[in-house]
Amino acid sequence: MGLDLYAGTLTRYYAHNWKTVVEAWAEANGVAFERSTPEENAEEQLTPEQIQQIVSGWRDDMLASVTPENQLPETWEENNDKPYYTDKPDWDAFGAMLLVAAAHTYEETIPETLEKDWDFTEHPLIKRLSEDHEHMLSLYRSVMFFVPIMNSTMVFRGPLPDGREVQIGTVAALEKELEHINEICWLAKEEQILSWTETEGYPAKTLEEVGSEDFKPEPYSTESLAKFAFSIFWRAMKFAKENRVPVVFDY
Repeated sequence: MGLDLYAGTLTRYYAHNWKTVVEAWAEANGVAFERSTPEENAEEQLTPEQIQQIVSGWRDDMLASVTPENQLPETWEENNDKPYYTDKPDWDAFGAMLLVAAAHTYEETIPETLEKDWDFTEHPLIKRLSEDHEHMLSLYRSVMFFVPIMNSTMVFRGPLPDGREVQIGTVAALEKELEHINEICWLAKEEQILSWTETEGYPAKTLEEVGSEDFKPEPYSTESLAKFAFSIFWRAMKFAKENRVPVVFDY
């Protein structure tokens, strides 16, 4: 399964009231597209109102469990029509971002190119940083769900509204990590970071090339993929912070 990044209310997310960038492109261009999910989800049988009630209850319970007694919980509004942001870094670019940051952390050489569908989880530099207790970075520790808490960079394990138990981070933690990655890798201004979704990324291929018998995907530029993914993550973090909504890895 590919990787999409979603920033928005959990009500919209679980109600499937949002479109991935591929889905939106297909709809705009009159191309047939069927969105598939790994399994039949129970929330598909619920109304948006029921989903909102479940998600709101989960939010309140989660906030009560992680908020210190002397603080008010940083709550957020849940509904089925609040705006959302989404884009598709896919796993190859996400892995490239992790690899470039890990290489800079340990002052190691960055490979110029990467093959399609490379297994970033087995790369020695990424594994090294994921196990390094001096660098507790949530993106290297399987955190794929961030709640809009800005006064804490904590990471904790807990259940999601759909019952899965996962590692959960805060948007503040995501912001701090992205700022750190930018500082050690590029020192780019925000305007430049935002431009990378248009100027960097996967090489364009025509339908004729893809359909030919001798078509072979060319290696990806590691640096370009890393910047592309970083821009998407930066946009999602910025949207989540400004609109007080969670960030979710969708795959």
